[in-house]
Amino acid sequence: MDQKGYRRGSFQSSTSDEDMLEIAGASVDLSMADDDPPLDREMGGFSTYNGGGMNGKSTMMDFLEEPLPGVGTYEDFNTIDWVREKSRDRDRHREITNRSKESTWALLHSVSDAFSGWLLMLFIGLLAGSLAGLIDISAHWMTDLKEGVCLAGFWFNHEHCCWKSNTTFTDRDKCPEWKSWSQLILGYGEGAFAYILNYFMYVVWALMFSLLAVLLVKGFAPYACGSGIPEIKTILSGFIIRGYLGKWTLVIKTITLVLAVSSGLSLGKEGPLVHVACCCGNILCHLFTKYRKNEAKRREVLSAAAAAGVSVAFGAPIGGVLFSLEEVSYYFPLKTLWRSFFAALVAAFTLRSINPFGNSRLVLFYVEFHMPWHLLELVPFILLGIFGGLWGAFFIRSNIAWCRRRKTTRLGKYPVLEVFVVTAITAILAFPNEYTRMSTSELISELFNDCGILDSSKLCEYVNDFNSTKGDDLPDRAAGPGVYTAMWQLALALIMKVFITIFTFGMKVPSGLFIPSMAVGAIAGRLLGVAVEQLAFYHHDWAIFSGWCSQGADCITPGLYAMVGAAACLGGVTRMTVSLVVIMFELTGGLEYIVPLMAAAMTSKWVADAVGREGIYDAHIRLNGYPFLEAKEEFSHKTRAMDVMRPRKNDPPLTVITQDSMTVEDVETIVTNTTYSGYPVVVSRASQRLVGFVLRRDLIISIENARKKQDGIVSTSIICFTDYCPPLPPSSPSVLKLRSILDLSPFTVTDETPMEIVVDIFRKLGLRQCLVTHNGKLLGIITKKDVLKHIAQMANQDPESILFN
Repeated sequence: MDQKGYRRGSFQSSTSDEDMLEIAGASVDLSMADDDPPLDREMGGFSTYNGGGMNGKSTMMDFLEEPLPGVGTYEDFNTIDWVREKSRDRDRHREITNRSKESTWALLHSVSDAFSGWLLMLFIGLLAGSLAGLIDISAHWMTDLKEGVCLAGFWFNHEHCCWKSNTTFTDRDKCPEWKSWSQLILGYGEGAFAYILNYFMYVVWALMFSLLAVLLVKGFAPYACGSGIPEIKTILSGFIIRGYLGKWTLVIKTITLVLAVSSGLSLGKEGPLVHVACCCGNILCHLFTKYRKNEAKRREVLSAAAAAGVSVAFGAPIGGVLFSLEEVSYYFPLKTLWRSFFAALVAAFTLRSINPFGNSRLVLFYVEFHMPWHLLELVPFILLGIFGGLWGAFFIRSNIAWCRRRKTTRLGKYPVLEVFVVTAITAILAFPNEYTRMSTSELISELFNDCGILDSSKLCEYVNDFNSTKGDDLPDRAAGPGVYTAMWQLALALIMKVFITIFTFGMKVPSGLFIPSMAVGAIAGRLLGVAVEQLAFYHHDWAIFSGWCSQGADCITPGLYAMVGAAACLGGVTRMTVSLVVIMFELTGGLEYIVPLMAAAMTSKWVADAVGREGIYDAHIRLNGYPFLEAKEEFSHKTRAMDVMRPRKNDPPLTVITQDSMTVEDVETIVTNTTYSGYPVVVSRASQRLVGFVLRRDLIISIENARKKQDGIVSTSIICFTDYCPPLPPSSPSVLKLRSILDLSPFTVTDETPMEIVVDIFRKLGLRQCLVTHNGKLLGIITKKDVLKHIAQMANQDPESILFN
């Protein structure tokens, strides 16, 4: 079988999602491997279908009484059969329960089987937390390496290097142990030449890190690029992309994520950490037979792993569980909710034990605000929500347009050059501005910060009146020159971040969108917060301030505005609501700010939905043509099953297999001459009464193995899908019984069934296909891709866009 995008070899090796699929520089067309019957594939015989061996059976025994390796598994770029997978798991569980009453050993096996899910969650949490800690520490060190090196030990980042220094608090960043590149090479750090040298070294290190990242991705793991969340959503909906969650992807994504973040590109590590955690979950599934052999059970584990990924990305275990439930999971039973909670807990505990930031916190930008907010502040919070929604819609449209251009023009053929150019532009623009030079996480931390007495940041350079200071709370003060300088720099940083992120997200390096989106919102929020603060200071006698903000009081917290703006922009881009609010209040440790966060998140979603219905992940799913059936969209068109099913009018009749009258040669001819993923089995061609449905893959493997292992199976042997085969002359060759690979309960609808119901059935049961009947007679078939194409057609979109490319 010679198919583009497929691995050669036995099915025994290719059933693992760990297998690496080489796609560097090539696009894989889903039309070559989908549930969709009428799409063409090149078939070249059956030589690649080498299942496991088994002993020959007597003439009338069912050849498949024992499971055959490869039967019941799926080809790459195929959709799993959720109904069959859940049914197989129930049968397995029933068998283990029945056996547990027979012996102590069987009882122990039953207990270990029940406990295996929790043990797997423990392993996933430990591994995801450890990798997140490693990524955080490495990225922090390599980011600082662009600006200088620590003489006390090159492995220390700037902050750790200065911990033991005797410098004063205000000069804590200027310790003698830390040397900038100009100090190291020239011996001095001031002056024009020193600035140019530091500038040059910053750009060189950024280019080195990004080039190494894109070369590793291109050479070893093409699937390690991007954030991974659109693909994970698709995989959790039942689609198979082999290698996407494999060991090579995990190793390369972990290394290149550190490099990409350290290069200073406008991207984050939070989205890719979900991909890393899901890779951990997929690989660890192979330790347990229950999850290794059942694709539906494996997807329950991946849902929990996604929760663990967000837990370590933001230090938000509850937010991680809600993110998995709201944003990525397709099937989320109650048991998965508990296990997701446990995995997120273990992952957060592991990261806390590693303490990557040296502050006993799980994230870099943990802050606590001391002053409550006032009801009138909801107005600027809602304004930030409107800004977040508009920016989210603008970003999605612009980024999708750029990514489409990348796919359809020669630009996509030069991923290394693209990364080089974008990194060079980003580094050259970023260095002169201290707010773009620092890492995005540090920038957000600075913007969230509530100014205290000892803060030396430009954002906190107010005109101080220490006579009015009460304890740690500082009153609203007049902005000093440092604050005005910071405002201009932040305005320039905002413009740069807004536009450069459009071109960065989607390049061939690991790139998350959470942190850049939050940075845009945090900058806008801080600018608005300082403006409102100064308005209240100079005009405290205005009616809107007089009731709650007297002179000398600490009324406005600009850091809170930054936090609300960050939530608004992230919500505008991703369309998250509940999980977003929970993540944000877990970040800040303040429950009393839930209402401002909810107001901003809801406003941003409403505004963004008014401009465009799709979030960034759904837009990328549609751009890539993944067969993802969105559960949130309503289907309201009055079409029927007969309008969508195939064959249509003037099409050739549906290819079927009869239950007991076709020879091995007849079936092999059908398989060779057609490209369908499965075949309905009928009583006879004349009656067209439906018996069941058999998958092409199972049929090919079974016939191939029967020819090799069962005596008397030749081309003229009758294939029988029933318990009792018709009597044959004594001289006839052996009968091949394949009843055990026949699905005797395929899902059927009548030709008059409204498509609204059919779409609901596909969504809720996760079907690959359903058969259409009329008075019990088979009329046609509807596949998942037929449904997707019909939905696209009804929405006036190109139905042919539903192709994985």
